[in-house]
Amino acid sequence: MAHPSVVVEDLSVHLGGRCILEDLSLSIGNGQFVAIVGTSGGGKTTLLRALAGLLPAERPNSIHLDGTPVDGPDERIAMVFQHFGLFPWKTVEQNVRYGLDVQGKTDHDGRVDRLIGMMHLEHCRKQYPHQLSGGMKQRVGIARALCMEPQLLLLDEPFSAVDAITREELHTEVLQLWERQEQMNAVLVTHDLDEAILMADRIVVLCGPPGRIILDVENPISRPRDIQEIRGHTDYIRTRRRLWDALKNGTNGAASEPTKMRAAL
Repeated sequence: MAHPSVVVEDLSVHLGGRCILEDLSLSIGNGQFVAIVGTSGGGKTTLLRALAGLLPAERPNSIHLDGTPVDGPDERIAMVFQHFGLFPWKTVEQNVRYGLDVQGKTDHDGRVDRLIGMMHLEHCRKQYPHQLSGGMKQRVGIARALCMEPQLLLLDEPFSAVDAITREELHTEVLQLWERQEQMNAVLVTHDLDEAILMADRIVVLCGPPGRIILDVENPISRPRDIQEIRGHTDYIRTRRRLWDALKNGTNGAASEPTKMRAAL
């Protein structure tokens, strides 16, 4: 097995007196795109925020990135939020370069301009978030995250707040940008099984509370993938049904499912 870049071991998170995640373990290999799907309240976003260092784990050193503990916000990790998370008083360009400014770094290689171009934001670079459509706001959020050239990119249902056409465009753009970043890991939280099959190398089903992994499956459909074409692939129906059955059983709280499973490559 290749040396994993992200290692989660016996992660437990309690919020408001409730156990959201309990003894969850997961490994992600270098340059791998993993999708997390699951039931509402199963801990998907909690797991993502813990990976980002935004929520404390019950036990120290439960999360490692390239062998180093993640115990708080980390410049190696960037997150794209469902509802954009932009600074309303900053322009598009200022939002994109925000991480560089906070860390006192200069844009020595022109990455801000490059990302603004790749995300089709040139015409609105001096505009403010309230002047943008939902799709343009999310493009800004994605560009801001990628501007940091993170080792770990976290995506919290980033396409759910945009229309269907924009959603498919963003799928393509994010995958193209991710493929250009060597050894960058990505973790996507989504409710959409088709989206998970389209984008990810591996799909993890998380059910709860407390959140537990009940399925960890490799995507059998090779890249490149197109949302219109994967539905006709011979492995599509089999994979989707397997994910659906895992979600259904998890929702029903099947007693045969273990409360703890180590998900490895």
